[in-house]
Amino acid sequence: MTIVLEARNVHYSYLDGTEALKDISISIDEGRKIALVGPNGAGKSTLMLMFNGILKPRFGEILFRGIPLRYDSKSLREIRRKVEVVFQNPDDQVFAPNVYQDIAFGPNNLGFTKEKVDKYVDYALAYVGLSGYEKRPPHHLSGGEKKRVAIAGVLAMEPEVMILDEPTSNLDPANSEELMEMLDELNYGGKTMIISTHDEDLAYHWANEIILMEGGHIIHSGPPDSAFSDPTIVRRARMKLPFVMEIYCELVSRGILNGLHPPKDVLELTDMIDTATKGRSFHPNTGKIFIWNVDVSPPTSLNALLNRQQIDFIGAMGTNAKVMAGKEKIDLDFTYGVIDKCILKALANKNSLIITSGGMVQHALRRVKSYCGDYGVGIEAILLTGKQTF
Repeated sequence: MTIVLEARNVHYSYLDGTEALKDISISIDEGRKIALVGPNGAGKSTLMLMFNGILKPRFGEILFRGIPLRYDSKSLREIRRKVEVVFQNPDDQVFAPNVYQDIAFGPNNLGFTKEKVDKYVDYALAYVGLSGYEKRPPHHLSGGEKKRVAIAGVLAMEPEVMILDEPTSNLDPANSEELMEMLDELNYGGKTMIISTHDEDLAYHWANEIILMEGGHIIHSGPPDSAFSDPTIVRRARMKLPFVMEIYCELVSRGILNGLHPPKDVLELTDMIDTATKGRSFHPNTGKIFIWNVDVSPPTSLNALLNRQQIDFIGAMGTNAKVMAGKEKIDLDFTYGVIDKCILKALANKNSLIITSGGMVQHALRRVKSYCGDYGVGIEAILLTGKQTF
């Protein structure tokens, strides 16, 4: 894999003498979803601000695509186009009199024409589901809407890497899940995503790689199951086990599960329990999962599908899909965690429809295929324009 960001022996101290980072060395591969996890004061936010030059190491260096960062004005403007940060509190980032001006701030500073600025603002607002909000004052928006405006302002700059500090802070569970799904969608579109969080469950379910930090040190880096499989490391990071892992470990201690392969999520844990208690992993009768791409098929095709097939549950992934479902007055059963919930329903011999777009279509197919291969289950995934059975 290509390394996009790297820290080499980085040290940083604040003006009051507090050592925030102590000999940090880490590399970030392109196209990954990285979660920096640790308690308050671990150094997560400080490290994130190093990656686009907001903070400069006292010792050591930060590299972008193998080239050390330089801290003159021209070099910093360039790196901040490629590596953008969304702060924990959107009020620190959303400052203009209206939403349009806020999102247009970056493109305007780059000298784009008005036509190009308008195009970027329209794209960014549509992506975050806020089309039509251009003239609204930011202080009239909810916390979740402000967060989306902050993300739209970053998207308008077309960065290669997006960094979000505590992205779900002050959001309710549903908005948190939808925001993380949006970050998934951006990742499937090719962006490298880095978040900081002290939420173990969020990091465990979402990330490809977890970097555990404590006291300015990196104490572990690796896949989520490895990061949380060692109780000694978890205790040292002053964290707790993710909920799924906690249940899994308890079932292992009782001899119900073998402890060889920690589950990634509730779906995998459910199947492990089913296999252990029933002595089999094959489900003879499964429902189907229909996948409808809003980018290539008109709503009339969807209506025809709903009329032809028995659909027990409907879910939508991505902003475009949810906007379309709202316009067509389609009642959604699932708005987050859609793929796994539809797999669970298929295992219960129920049919589901996933409305989505772009790279999320292939992601849904890959997820179903991967699950079927791992657990020996036959679930039929059907596209509106084709059919693929695993």
